[in-house]
Amino acid sequence: MTISLMNAFERQKKIYLEGASGTVSPIPVDARLLEIKAQKAMSPQAAAYIAGGAGHGDTMLENRRAFERWRILPRMLRDVSTRDVSITLFGKQYPYPLLLAPIGVLEMVHREADLAVAKAAAAIGIPYIFSNQASVSMEECAAVMGEQPRWFQLYWSKSDELVASFVQRAEQSGCEAIVVTLDTTLLGWRTQDLELAYLPFLRGLGIAQYTSDPVFRRLLNEPDPTPAPTPKFTYDALRTLWSAVRQYPGSFLENAKSGYPRKAVKKFIDIYTRPSLTWENLAYLRQRTRLPILLKGILHPDDALRALDHGIDGLVISNHGGRQVDGAVGTLDMLPRISEVIQGRIPLLLDSGVRGGADIFKALALGASAVCLGRPYVYGLTLGGSEGIQQVLANYLADFDLTMALAGCRSINEIGPESVLKT
Repeated sequence: MTISLMNAFERQKKIYLEGASGTVSPIPVDARLLEIKAQKAMSPQAAAYIAGGAGHGDTMLENRRAFERWRILPRMLRDVSTRDVSITLFGKQYPYPLLLAPIGVLEMVHREADLAVAKAAAAIGIPYIFSNQASVSMEECAAVMGEQPRWFQLYWSKSDELVASFVQRAEQSGCEAIVVTLDTTLLGWRTQDLELAYLPFLRGLGIAQYTSDPVFRRLLNEPDPTPAPTPKFTYDALRTLWSAVRQYPGSFLENAKSGYPRKAVKKFIDIYTRPSLTWENLAYLRQRTRLPILLKGILHPDDALRALDHGIDGLVISNHGGRQVDGAVGTLDMLPRISEVIQGRIPLLLDSGVRGGADIFKALALGASAVCLGRPYVYGLTLGGSEGIQQVLANYLADFDLTMALAGCRSINEIGPESVLKT
């Protein structure tokens, strides 16, 4: 089923009329209720991985505090009967100032995983940034999206050849931009995952981009200078191995005999991050693609200016949803500072902490060209698959449309710094 998008009034009317007939959606409208209900439906491991953050979770809280510090200043007696919420990024027009952020290991919450997200994004026309740590390959996701827009998130691994292969595949899959994640060259101290001693990648989850890649599969045949220690023979060890065998492409029996699933997990853990990455490495990527390159994880104005010096096409102001550094700054606090030094020369996107249409409005007012939505669409996926995601998106977009109208703005261009006040 496809959820048809409409303006805020029509969306509200539809919800109320269905309620009058006794039909209430199982997908909560309220962001907090949506999160609570979705987490209850998840396994403890999935809830920890999807909803958890680094350390005490202070950065996750700070993301919300940053939005709460800014207040919208509505203007009256303006004709807002018709509104234009479209944007242009890199010469392409998109119907809404919203993209779906990359989130990995979605098979933990729904069997269709990334495919369900791709279908929902295509149905609504919102760009989907394919995750590097996906449960479904980029080719499979692209196949269900038709001509609808998609981008690709790149984790820069220790193998430049693998990086080049990912980028080439992204281009062939119709991706319109490459988003390089910079803030996860090391895995953050994620206490919820550590308490459960659970890392999904060790079970072969979330590595579909790798096991579907010809370069990665070739690397599995190369001698391993640091072979993995022989695991203890326990029931849990067998379950872990069974999961890895089941996730690897091909028949279960052949995978069990070949040993490739275990090799793939080991190789992924060995190479997926690159702490030695520097600004100088970016030239390698620029030489291998003509697609726009965005850097995700920028928080300091000096880093934003340095990105300009290296020919970067856009930035995603992000702290990885509070999952990497505990006690870091909120993304919205840094957006106006970065916007001030960038001065509109390249697009600025923002993620982390977005929980409603008012948040989208505030981000646009403070200099964002668009906003990336993360956890909320995963909660919709958890509760209702692709349709659940579409309902969440329809609600967010209706909320934004209504906020824009009530603030006295008829288009994205009319949303500016004068539309908000800091308290």
